[in-house]
This record gives sequence, C-alpha cells and structure tokens, in this order.
Amino acid sequence: MKREPMSATRRVQSSPRERAARGRAARRRAPRSSHGDYSPSRHRPDPVDVIERQSATRLPELVPLRYGRMSESPFRFYRGAAAIMAGDLASTSDSGIRAQLCGDAHMLNFRLLASPERQLLFDINDFDETLPGPWEWDVKRLAASLAIAGRENGFSAAQRRMIVRSTVKSYREHMRRFASMRTLDVWYSRADAASLTALASKHLRGSGRKRLARSLAKARTRDSLQAFGKLTSLADGERRITAAPPVITPLADLLPEAEGARMEEEIRGLLHRYRQSLPTDRQHLCAEFTPVDMARKVVGVGSVGTRCWIVLLLGRDGDDPLFLQAKEAGASVLSPHLGSSDFATQGERVVAGQRLMQAASDIFLGWERTLGMDGTERDFYIRQLRDWKFVAEPSLMSPRDMRLFGELCGSTLARAHARSGDRIAIAAYLGGGDVFDRALALFAESYADQNERDHRALLKAVRSGRVPARSG
Repeated sequence: MKREPMSATRRVQSSPRERAARGRAARRRAPRSSHGDYSPSRHRPDPVDVIERQSATRLPELVPLRYGRMSESPFRFYRGAAAIMAGDLASTSDSGIRAQLCGDAHMLNFRLLASPERQLLFDINDFDETLPGPWEWDVKRLAASLAIAGRENGFSAAQRRMIVRSTVKSYREHMRRFASMRTLDVWYSRADAASLTALASKHLRGSGRKRLARSLAKARTRDSLQAFGKLTSLADGERRITAAPPVITPLADLLPEAEGARMEEEIRGLLHRYRQSLPTDRQHLCAEFTPVDMARKVVGVGSVGTRCWIVLLLGRDGDDPLFLQAKEAGASVLSPHLGSSDFATQGERVVAGQRLMQAASDIFLGWERTLGMDGTERDFYIRQLRDWKFVAEPSLMSPRDMRLFGELCGSTLARAHARSGDRIAIAAYLGGGDVFDRALALFAESYADQNERDHRALLKAVRSGRVPARSG
C-alpha cells in the first residue's frame, strides 16, 4: 500500500502571523477597555436562589455548614459563589478566544504543591469547575478576589488598584513571553522553590523573605506521613482515623454497622476500579497499598456538602501510610453558559483539565464513577490528601506582599492558559500597553461591590430563617 507523504497528511497549522492577526482582530469584537464594564443583568437571578439550587444536590446535614462558612465574610462568600459569578461573566465582553479554564481561579486556588520529582512548585490547585471557555473569565475571577481580599485587609482603593493592575500586567507580559517561546519550552515552564526564593529576594523585605522561607519549609512537611500523625490514632492496636466532627467523621461513626459495611465495600470498589485511569506503573504502585480506614471530610467553602471521602491506606507495614481523597465531581458551574463537557464523566473532566493546566500533577490523580447506596450514579476524582500543599494567608499580607503574590498568580495563570489556548492570539489581543490592566482594575472593584451586595443577601436570608447556617 502506497504511503501518503507526511506533508499531505499533517494538520494544517496557522502561522504565528495569522494567529496574531486573529488576536488583534478580536479587539473589534470586544475592545480591551470593555472588560472594565460590569453591571448586573436585568435578568440576574437572586444569588441565594443560585446557592440553594446547588445545595439541593448536596448532603442535607452539611448544607448549613456551607451557609455558615459563606456568611463569615465577603471573601469567604466569594469562594463559595463561583456559580453566581459564572452567570455574571456570561454577560460580559468576550474576545472569542478560548482556553482551558480553571473555572474558580480565586487567589487561594494558587498554592504550593509537590511535583512527582519531589520539587516544590507554585501552581493552581483545584479544578472542580474546569471547562474550555473565554480565558478572560479566569483573569476576572482572580482580579476580583484580590480586590475583595484587599478590602478585608483595609487596603486603600489606590493600593487595591495597584495590586490588581500588577497582577493583570504580569498575566499579560508573561503571555506575551510565552507567545514568543517554543511550544515545548512553554510546556516545561514552571515556578519552583528556587525561582520563588529569587523573586522574594528581589522584591520582599526581610520579614516577607523569612515568611516565604517558613512557608516553603512547612509545605515540605505536609505529606501523608504528617497527616498520618495528625489525623489518626491507635484503637485496640489498630491505626484509625480520629473523629473531628463535623470536619472529619469516620465511617464507623457515620452509619449503622450494616450500612457502613456496604459503604466501605463501595469505596473499596471505587478505589480498585479507579486504578484503571492511572498509567500502568502507577496502577502497580497503587496496588502496593491496602485500605484500612475511611472517613467523610468537609472541604473548603464552595465544596461543602459534596461527598468527599478520605481513605487511609498502608503499604509495607503500619508505618508506611498513604492518604487518598475521593471527591465528588458534579457538572461545572460554567456548563450552563459554555455547554457540557466532552468527557464521559465529570471526574475525567476534572482530571483532564488539571493535567492540561498544571505544570505537574499528583501521581495518584485519577477518576471513577460509582453507584451510591441510594441508587444514584456519582462521579469522583481521586488524589493524595496532602502532598506538600500549602496555602497563603491573605490576612497576613501587606499591600506589597499581596501585589507580589498577585503577580505570581498572574504569571501562573498565563502559563496554564498558554498550554491549552492560542497563546499567540491572546498575547496579540492584550498588546504591549496597559489598556486591559486598567480595565480589569475597574471590573474588580465593581464586582467586589456586587459580591458585598450578594453577601448581604445571604446574611438576610440566614437572619430570616430562609436558609439554615451553623459554624464549623
């Protein structure tokens, strides 16, 4: 059989010049300054209605805890309000250029993580809402989170504006840099501990540098062995997960004996089948560990009420632990506005988005679908509970600290978008000037106002008894 010449079968790729022209042409569709515009749509739903619709699919006994956490402050509310903002973003200016979105790119979704090579990296962490969409949505979610955190810290309007503009400038300049790089160099790009230390030495004062050094050191201690010492205890000579309700509830305390036994078998089956989503070498590694105890765990703010299990597994002996987390994956909050996922399950959607956007992903990251005790099929994704993860504390940040942190988030988000989207078109759209930076600073303040109104609406609903709330 005669073979076709390679030139006849390869996919036709637009030239860099054509891609840049596409990006500049998108300015006619959506002028860069138009991204500064935000006003609520006339058809905007009641924000509490949006949250209640999400709560309808969650564990009823945990829903009050979600409302309680979201009630604590405007920033905590914002962390749980990704669905509300998705609807608002759908009515904003759209460049028409797509990338893989995190879907919930607020500032605390950027943190220290471990690579499989045991290097400490700074990257995006959670991808529950990931879906392809307008790259601007992630940038706007990040920008607004910084404005909201700045307000809670008592920063002036000028300081908040400086933080947001610096963050967006970092995104823009790094995207332009990625546009000029070879494809493999973009893929290999990452922010490791050495580059973070060098950045701190250049831009932070002594106290800021010391705080970063402590954070890097602390992150390296947060692994399965640390979780083993903190989250477990000996009971009748066997290692068991320690109860800390409502955050951690062992399976034995959660359900009657017969129901608990069936749930345990379900989770064991989930972990066994999920191995098929891993590369073959990691399937072998996973098979070296045996589950010995399980507990339900309450996680985050926006995820409270979703089904999340932590599983203690042991390897060689009783001092060789591994903690895995199996977290429920529902449809992305972006899907009503961007369309459903192309993947067969929501767990695979999350894992595929994470692998595409992160510089390096957890070696145990995988997915599976399972049939619950109530007869409902649910999707899960599985990863290590702790693997050198460390999250920043915005309340401890000075304006200088938050500006540098925002710049790091901006560069990290640009790298994630450059891997999946047309980095040349995005860079050409953004250009070398600060038009987009200034527009996002306006958007961030306007949306911080909207977020405060929505937070007040939730507080009113709690006071009236419309929704139940409790702390924890």
